[in-house]
Formats: sequence, structure tokens, C-alpha cells
Amino acid sequence: MLHSHLTTLNAVSLVLNTFKAEGLSSAALLAGSGISPADLERSDPRITTSQEMQVCANAVALRPEIGLELGKRMHVSAYGMLGYALLSSATLGDALRLALQYPALLGTLFDLRLEEHGELIWLTANDYNDSPSLAVFNAELCLMSMKVICDDILGRPLQLEGVRFAHPAPKHQADYTPSFECPVEFNAIGHGFAFSKSWLAHASPLADPVTHRAMAERCRRENTEYTGRQAWLGRIRQLLAAQLNAAPGLEGLARQMKCSARTLRRHLQELGSSYQDLLDELRFERAKQLLNNDELPVYRIAEELGFSETASFRHAFVRWSGVAPSHFRT
Repeated sequence: MLHSHLTTLNAVSLVLNTFKAEGLSSAALLAGSGISPADLERSDPRITTSQEMQVCANAVALRPEIGLELGKRMHVSAYGMLGYALLSSATLGDALRLALQYPALLGTLFDLRLEEHGELIWLTANDYNDSPSLAVFNAELCLMSMKVICDDILGRPLQLEGVRFAHPAPKHQADYTPSFECPVEFNAIGHGFAFSKSWLAHASPLADPVTHRAMAERCRRENTEYTGRQAWLGRIRQLLAAQLNAAPGLEGLARQMKCSARTLRRHLQELGSSYQDLLDELRFERAKQLLNNDELPVYRIAEELGFSETASFRHAFVRWSGVAPSHFRT
């Protein structure tokens, strides 16, 4: 799947810091993502969700249970202006309803909803359409981080009545109950957790109406900017993905986008990217898909991706993933 959504480096930084204590270099976790150590220092660190998910995939390959641990560390302060708006909300209910208005700012890969069932409120997370290999990880990260956000807003733990996951019980299922401190159900209809409806009216200890109005307005503007950038980036990726075997170059792509090469370069720089970065990312995504077909020769894959020589493709793939195409295929 080709991602046009933008996100920040918060989750990536969290992954790196989590493994840093174990002595693992950032290079192993950043492999194939197109993110450099220098990118971590940018003041406006925008990346695509595919870059973020590549780092997460590297982390899951090392520790399959890492989703829950990362979720516990995703505090509300990781969400920028949205985090401030949530903390200054009058009640937990107000904060959650605001968060669900801006999924792009929340950085979620799920459709999040609040559903009332009698005296219980279910916060559900469904319609996941990302990498199947990261489905369990993303579900764990999503629900655990949303629980932590609720705890931060309340200034105390939100007592859950139950949590459910659509996936079967993983090998690390013993970590679930102590993490959520409630009964856990697997192989459920969807993902979600439940709490008493009365919690929605609980006042936030950091509520401030003046700050909240200002931050909510900032969120509205930032969301408009985000969605505009996402649509623009999505169009670029769509054009490039359709012509990987004969990439148009920066000038050609600019003509297709009906702008100057200078404007296109500037916009990509503002996103922390470049024409070559996007081309490499799309080629890498497509290469991984094609390598899943064992009957397709590597030289044919190289041709489909626009490489004049198979050796050039092999070198590029090693740079993207850290392993040769043949190694990746096995």
C-alpha cells in the first residue's frame, strides 16, 4: 500500500529511545525508512506513515511484543498542539470527542469511535488497511496509547471494564491483562476498550477554557494544513507510482503537477523529503511486493522499477533494506 499520509517523528524517536537502553544502534531501526539521524533534529519533522511503519517493522522483527510497551510511552505530550488541547479540555468526554475529530493529528491508522452500550462506552478502533504483518502491533499500540492519553487527561488511571482485539491471542498474551488491568478478549469482532459512561463527565485537572479555545483553533488550522499536504503528497506519489519503469525526473514531475521544478523542490523540502527520496521509497515498496513472487526473476523486477542494470537495483535494494534482494526473498 502506498501511503500519502503524513505524521511526525514522535513514534520513531520513541522506538529509538526504547531500544537505546539495549545497546541497539539507530541504524538497524532506521534501515529502509529513508530517515537519517539528522532528521531527528529537525524542528518540523514531517514524515510519511510508510517511513514510520518501516521503523516499526524493524522493531517488531526484534521484539514482537513491542507494541504494548511503546503504547505505554505514548503520552499526550507526544501529540503537539492536539495534546495541549486535550489536556485543557473541560472533561474526558470533551477531550476524546475533540481527538476523534482530528485523526490526522492523532496519527491513527484506525477509524476511532465512541460507542454507547448501556452504561458502558466503547472506544473502538476498526477499518485498519495498512500492512497485515503489523496489524497486531498497530492494534496494541493504538489501544494502549489511547488508554495512556485518557490517564494523562484525567490525571489518574482510567478504569477499564474490558478490552477486545480482533486478532488471535499472540505468544505474549500474558502481557495484555497487566497492561490494561481488565479482562481481555481475543478473536473479537473488532478492537476496542470499554469504560463506565460516568468517566466522560470527569473533569480534567488541567482544564483551562482560554487555553483550550486557543489550542482548539490551532488544531483546526493545523488539520487543514495537514490534509492539504496529504492530498498534494498523495497526488505526487500516485503519479510517480504509475511510472516507476520510466520515472519523469523532477522537471517532468513538476510539469505533471502544473508547477515549476523550483516550487516542487521547495514543497518537498518543507516536508523533509525530495524527489529522489520519494522515488526510492516507492521503488522499495514495489520491489518488496514483486519479490514475493518467487517466479519473477530479479532482472525483470529491476526493469519494472526503471533500473537499466540489475546490479544497480541490487545495490539500491541493499541500501534501502540492508540485505540483498535474494536474501529478502528467502
